[in-house]
Amino acid sequence: MRPQPTATVVRVAEVEPTAFGPLSEYRRLTGQDGHPIFSGVQTCQPGYSTPLHWHPYVESLFVLEGTMEAELEGQPPVHLHPGDMIAIPACATHVFRTYGDQTLRLLGIHASPTRIVNVISDESATP
Repeated sequence: MRPQPTATVVRVAEVEPTAFGPLSEYRRLTGQDGHPIFSGVQTCQPGYSTPLHWHPYVESLFVLEGTMEAELEGQPPVHLHPGDMIAIPACATHVFRTYGDQTLRLLGIHASPTRIVNVISDESATP
């Protein structure tokens, strides 16, 4: 007999936000709860930029609203708009930032059950 798994429903509006500095917040959807991936919605105000960092797994970022600029070490920056996604390879040093004067909202999917961030610089940086 085949097991009958139960789907998990998470409503982003009901998730308590975690501050990512003064210009960004993160709402975890899955991860550290038995799911094989860590995912969440990040909202970033104009002027927000991540520190230079990397993850030991693939990270995919899907733009929901606004415009994002992403830059991987040794590559020119790329602009992403609603409906665009970037898959960042494991161990790739990168930054991403809000581009323009609109709020950026994105869905982050980490190919890991826990979110692991290795910060290279605490200041916004260009790889």
